[in-house]
Amino acid sequence: MTTRTTIPLPTVAALEAALREALAPTQLEVIDESAAHAGHSGANAEGYGTHFRVRIASPKFDGKPRVARHRLVYDALQVFIAQGLHAIAIEVL
Repeated sequence: MTTRTTIPLPTVAALEAALREALAPTQLEVIDESAAHAGHSGANAEGYGTHFRVRIASPKFDGKPRVARHRLVYDALQVFIAQGLHAIAIEVL
């Protein structure tokens, strides 16, 4: 008998918590756009937890170029990639 562990899919609340902890944002909006990607690469049958949009402003971005800002966001969300996170659209405010 094989036992399979199911990893829960990422949620808006989980992504928000990770971003707040890592980046102390002054503005933050996380939107799950997974349902709009049904049938696309990386989508799942559940219709959530794979495609997110992040709108964020943080003092930790000050003086950093766009690539470095995006890298900070990706670093904060790295654990969720293992949970099925497929795409993140980042808008730095």
